[in-house]
Amino acid sequence: MGNSQSPPADPRFSSATRAFTQKDLEDLNSLFVSLAAQSKSNNEYVSLSVFQAYFGLKGSLGERLFDLVTQQRKDNKLTFHDLVIAKSVYEKGTRDDIEEFIYQLIDVTGDGVVGRCDIESVLAAIFWNIFSLEASNPGLNTHPEIINEFLNAAIFSKAVEGADEKSMSFEDFRSWCALLPSVRKFLGSLLIQPDAGRLGSQVPQLMHGDNINPDLILLREEYAWHIGGALPHHELEEWKLLYHSAINGMSFNTFLGSTLNGEGPTILIIKDKDGYIYGGYASQPWERHGNFYGDLKSFLFQLYPKASIFKPTGANNNVQWCAANFSSESIPNGIGFGGRVNHFGLFLSASFDVGQTFTCTTFGSPCLSKTSRIFPEVIECWGIIQNGAQKEKLDAIKGTVLDRFKEERHMLNMVGLANSSE
Repeated sequence: MGNSQSPPADPRFSSATRAFTQKDLEDLNSLFVSLAAQSKSNNEYVSLSVFQAYFGLKGSLGERLFDLVTQQRKDNKLTFHDLVIAKSVYEKGTRDDIEEFIYQLIDVTGDGVVGRCDIESVLAAIFWNIFSLEASNPGLNTHPEIINEFLNAAIFSKAVEGADEKSMSFEDFRSWCALLPSVRKFLGSLLIQPDAGRLGSQVPQLMHGDNINPDLILLREEYAWHIGGALPHHELEEWKLLYHSAINGMSFNTFLGSTLNGEGPTILIIKDKDGYIYGGYASQPWERHGNFYGDLKSFLFQLYPKASIFKPTGANNNVQWCAANFSSESIPNGIGFGGRVNHFGLFLSASFDVGQTFTCTTFGSPCLSKTSRIFPEVIECWGIIQNGAQKEKLDAIKGTVLDRFKEERHMLNMVGLANSSE
């Protein structure tokens, strides 16, 4: 099967074939034959240019992937054995195998040191591939600000002999991937043809009315891609702007009214007066409660000046907070995520003009802004549009929001916790 002139007794190839079914191997052979024909190699090998064109990877990242897949022979010839061996490790291997392969991949210069320049090149290639395919080649000038925001999440702790700058260790790389799941998904699916639905490439369609200047919107496509890295595929189709403080005013009641009829999860984004941008993904509707609620699908995130995502650690279930018209100091009115009462991971008071963000064990998150006390400048909320099947499932389990609200208010009135003036 495949290249008849490839070394016949390569133990790595024999071992690699066991990771695939016979049908898988036949499909890989068909792919190889097609690409070898395009390479005009008499069915012997795939050239670098054909490899890059098929997988949609120009520039240094595509060259480095080709180098690894061809086992760094530097002969510009990818054999059928090479393809099977690489896919067995990169797609069928253990988590350690796959991440070790990706760690080698991001060393785009191939010098054994993963430096800041390597990561810049990788990020430029990613953003070019997803957002700037009309440009001839990936470059740092395509998305410089976004590249810096993703780069700011990286840690370089490994000393390099003879160099002042430290490099990214394997553990640094793993920590970086945990903060940027979109990057990890993309780098883990490069040997999938883009048209086949490469993981980490989908960007939600952002929908908003004509009554708002697009320049006022915080959620740009690159940020949506970043947040979407932590979400399931069916939540990456359409996101609709439900509330924006520039249109709706800084109003808690308007916020609740705008999001009450939402059909699915929401994404809250805040830009404060220090210029920091951050927020949270709420898997459950913003309903009035007297305590924490929600599930462990929710998470916090940073967008500027650093891009990071913080998923639940399991330390507690203090996920989501939404309280309105309570008179007790132990139940602060507003919306928030994580932490504990009056020490939230993220919180906006009901006045919408002040809030807080503290280090939070619920999500393993730091203070998301410059200081723990925040003063919002812009607040927006996006609703994730559910497809038909997901909507029916959601409707079946959530019941009527209004009925539940009335029941909760009745119980709180009985124990004297609710504000009687409502």
